[in-house]
Amino acid sequence: MAERVIPLVDQRSRALTPPVPAPGAAERATGELFDTRARPLRDLRISVTDRCNFRCGYCMPKEVFDKHYRYLPHSDLLSFEEITRVARLFMAHGVHKIRLTGGEPLLRKNLERLVEQLAALPTVDGRAPDLTLTTNGSILARKARALKDAGLSRVTVSLDSLDDAVFRRMNDMDFPVADVLAGIEAAQAAGLERIKVNMVVKRGTNDHEITAMARRFRGTGITLRFIEYMDVGATNGWRMDEVLPSSEVIARLQAELPLVPLAASTPGETAKRWGWAGADGRHDPALGEVGVISSVTQAFCGDCNRARLSTEGRLYLCLFASQGWDLRTLLRGGATDAQLEAAIAAIWRQRSDRYSELRASLPPEAGGGGRRIEMSYIGG
Repeated sequence: MAERVIPLVDQRSRALTPPVPAPGAAERATGELFDTRARPLRDLRISVTDRCNFRCGYCMPKEVFDKHYRYLPHSDLLSFEEITRVARLFMAHGVHKIRLTGGEPLLRKNLERLVEQLAALPTVDGRAPDLTLTTNGSILARKARALKDAGLSRVTVSLDSLDDAVFRRMNDMDFPVADVLAGIEAAQAAGLERIKVNMVVKRGTNDHEITAMARRFRGTGITLRFIEYMDVGATNGWRMDEVLPSSEVIARLQAELPLVPLAASTPGETAKRWGWAGADGRHDPALGEVGVISSVTQAFCGDCNRARLSTEGRLYLCLFASQGWDLRTLLRGGATDAQLEAAIAAIWRQRSDRYSELRASLPPEAGGGGRRIEMSYIGG
């Protein structure tokens, strides 16, 4: 077996920070903004904290994120008002969906206040945004009702195993799976809709639980999604032989629980949808569906419409990026809304990222140039 080598470096300080394009003549946002590959801007993912109470090996391994690790000081984090201002300008350019991430976003104090502010923003067609949050579920039972009341549309919970021993090993903090399941139940009871559960599948670690997870959530109204173990950042010791292709996941499920393919629900959707089949061989909506996210074996760069805002206000155009544009300096330096809008437009228009399509032909350190930024810094 290949030796696991984890570089002990702070990827935030190593991240490239290219100059933000100088705002040109003021131009009014039209709600339609395209990059060099004609991909529209529709989805903004906002990391609200770089802290997490789990130490999952594929995201924040304890060897790096130990008791000596220095997190960002609170003054470096964007305030809720700054986040809301940036989100409003992104929505003027066509963003309809906002996802709050981390780290673990529920560790950010008074997060419900930010949810309330974002939920009040209108999209270009006058609707409320699709406002969602990804969480490890550890404190969701305490927060679900307040988040729903504040205007959160839906929630995605990361859950990699139902086996308590495996789950405690994977989160590396001896955290019980029962508490996460309680959080999911609380989210349902609070009225959060379209709840999703994400399982990162790592061959030889938790892939034996694929069908158990499927049986647990089939027919519950919760969509289970299987995610290929990804080469994000530089600290997770990623190896291709630990990736279980989504095609094999579906084959394992089909052997016991018949599935039928479903059409994508929205443009740029990351997951391929499959519906549980009823006795007649057709999709039974009462049984629900599953999804597979195949970012390693089946690149979906072609219609990627997502931008990512880091905890300290850097704009990243790809999950595998190595550079981010510093919007915080503009925010705190007196830039007008028009100048910020123009800067966002200039950055998105020059976007050409397609790392997953190029993965096989790139050297290990590539990711747009230099080391890739950590997923825990910009969210999944």
